[in-house]
Amino acid sequence: MPGPSRDSASEARPTLEAVAARAGVSRATASRVVNGGAGVRKPLAEQVRRAVEELGYVPNHAARTLVTRRNGAVAVIVDEPESRLFSDPFFSRQIRGISRELTFHDSQLVLLLVEGRGDFDRVARYLAGGHVDGVLAFSLHTDGGLPSVIHRFRVPTVYGGRPGRPGEEPGPGAPYVDCDNRGGAAAAVRHLVSLGRHRIAHIAGPRDQTSALDRIDGYRDVLPGADPAMVADGDFTAEGGARAMAELLDRVPDLDAVFAANDLMASGALRVLRERGRVVPDGVALVGFDDMGSIAEATDPPLTTVRQDVEGMGRLMVRMLMERLSGDGGDEGPRSVVTPTELVRRASA
Repeated sequence: MPGPSRDSASEARPTLEAVAARAGVSRATASRVVNGGAGVRKPLAEQVRRAVEELGYVPNHAARTLVTRRNGAVAVIVDEPESRLFSDPFFSRQIRGISRELTFHDSQLVLLLVEGRGDFDRVARYLAGGHVDGVLAFSLHTDGGLPSVIHRFRVPTVYGGRPGRPGEEPGPGAPYVDCDNRGGAAAAVRHLVSLGRHRIAHIAGPRDQTSALDRIDGYRDVLPGADPAMVADGDFTAEGGARAMAELLDRVPDLDAVFAANDLMASGALRVLRERGRVVPDGVALVGFDDMGSIAEATDPPLTTVRQDVEGMGRLMVRMLMERLSGDGGDEGPRSVVTPTELVRRASA
């Protein structure tokens, strides 16, 4: 008489012990990495990550919840309207990095969009409900007040981009991941100077965001005596870049170079330069920021730009949050991180 049937899928499911064996580490080390704990040397952690991917290991969520007392969900709050989120590749790249790292930690991504201050109550109600273990928030606006809303509920949080204005460092409870916006902008402008350009304009991002303010400062670090007329405000969109470029050409027709604070605005500027009969790079050299391949490599000519590792920054935000949740960062938790940038030369400058 045949015995009771067994679930072959369950029987074949890889165990944590199998992950540890594949990675060549102890079960405790494998568990620490899988559950988001810190204190494991990077090479060993990477071995465990590879073993998890190779074996297709999926942690037992119910069992882990009993041990960790976590929901297995993280709120990703983007302080931008839906139209920006789905039109700017920066956001899709950062969310992809966040999603991939959360998947590794067997945690769900809950996306909350903030169209304006009217959405703060909705976000507050959700956080007050205790539905998530932590928060990742980015694209903050200095006059928006979103960090204050999040802080009110004492939810462990990591920010994407420095909250506050330049010189206003957040306290230890508000770690952030950002790139070297100021240094990257300065590198872009120094490159234009090295090409022999003398009338270098800047298309700035919105001045209620610290990344835009830092990039303006980087421009001024290299050109401290620049005429204020050489700077026009955009809004990090292609349309905003086009408007700013038209404004600059009207008031500074002899400009010979432009540094745009992101690739989308640079693409809009390039369109207007072409419409006005200005040849890039012979007549006007153009540099962007971000190195969004779908934009920078698709423009004609391809765009010289400043690269930041957007996806890697998203993954780092998750790792820092998991460190905070595990309590392995000490009393103050993980420190903020500023990642390097790199000038990528193409044909526009």
